[in-house]
Amino acid sequence: MRLFALLAALSLCVAACRETPSSAPSTATPGSSTQVNPARIERVRTELPSGYEVAGLPSRAAPVAFWGLGPDWTADPRRCGALADPVAADATTRGWSASGAGGIVYAVVAASAATLDPALTDECGQWTVSAGRTSGSVTLVTAPAIDGAATVGLSTTATTAVEGGTETHSHADTFTAYLGDYVAFVTVVSDPGSPNPPLGQGFAADLLVKTVSALRG
Repeated sequence: MRLFALLAALSLCVAACRETPSSAPSTATPGSSTQVNPARIERVRTELPSGYEVAGLPSRAAPVAFWGLGPDWTADPRRCGALADPVAADATTRGWSASGAGGIVYAVVAASAATLDPALTDECGQWTVSAGRTSGSVTLVTAPAIDGAATVGLSTTATTAVEGGTETHSHADTFTAYLGDYVAFVTVVSDPGSPNPPLGQGFAADLLVKTVSALRG
């Protein structure tokens, strides 16, 4: 009887182990680092596809600037504009840009105490931006989950009226992570008329995850 009871107990244990979901959520280890070293953003350039040419950041490094809007831009609703530019005008920024067949990539980290207001993700599912002859439609998209950070994703389609009555169009995917004393964001800009396939939203989201990982070391 004792042997039978022992075998029954072992069978129950094996069955329970097999029923444990293999996709159980993981948790951050106590030793994981959340401190940011801006200089490490240079490491992320290795994630670019082959053939991309790397350059420095433009003088104005903010998502809304990468979308093609000038400094006097406005947002409607106005509150949503905080998602388009989480960087103060005098903030220290580091990062790079790169251009290739799939579009232009920007990776930036900036000193910023900005936080993601949860109300904005409820109110700003779709909104607009404009500056001069350029206007854009912005849609909230799913952002990657990053331990210890709030994240947001924005998909923007911009149109610029040029002389002669013609228009130019561009598309941008931006993903931002709020990291306490810093904010990091990745923007990928593509030309809808290009014969080459764009890098896409998935590439931009994945690059943000890799950027935050590199910044934290």
